[in-house]
Amino acid sequence: MSIVDIPDWVGVRRPQRADARRNFDALLAAARAAFAERGLQASLEDIARDAGVGIGTLYRNFASRDALAEAVYVQEVESLIAAAQATHDQEPWAAFATFLDRYVEYVGTKRALLEGLNRGSPALLACKGAMMQAGAPVLERAQAAGVVRDDIVVEDVLRMISGITSVQFPDAAQRDKVLGIAIDGLRVR
Repeated sequence: MSIVDIPDWVGVRRPQRADARRNFDALLAAARAAFAERGLQASLEDIARDAGVGIGTLYRNFASRDALAEAVYVQEVESLIAAAQATHDQEPWAAFATFLDRYVEYVGTKRALLEGLNRGSPALLACKGAMMQAGAPVLERAQAAGVVRDDIVVEDVLRMISGITSVQFPDAAQRDKVLGIAIDGLRVR
């Protein structure tokens, strides 16, 4: 199993050999950057070149563009889950804010990846459930501490963040201001 409840069959297996792992990780990093910049239509040849490997190495690790995009998506979700779990030593509000900051980063990557992925795929459904499972304890701890409203659930919060970040803002400062206003509205007064 993965960090939370993403089944082992989701995504692509990371190779065992050190050199193969480096290539695999380089391909994921190059793909993440390319998909974020140019969308899912980014050239696989360019991704391989940016990773410092040949196109054959890309296809040995990822059978298709969809497999590569799904692996990047799963890795992003696992990173978000790890960020949620890493907040347990923080004060409840700080932990909640840290998780939401990481979720905002995730949403930016998610949009580029979801353009062409099958939204009903078992991998994406497992990832959604795992995100909810990881975020719920962070929210519930903040609610138990009396710093976050008790009439919301994690899905409410994540949908709110997703909605706000989908709006076109003139700049990042304006987006951050609006996010701050919305998140501040979740505090108990």
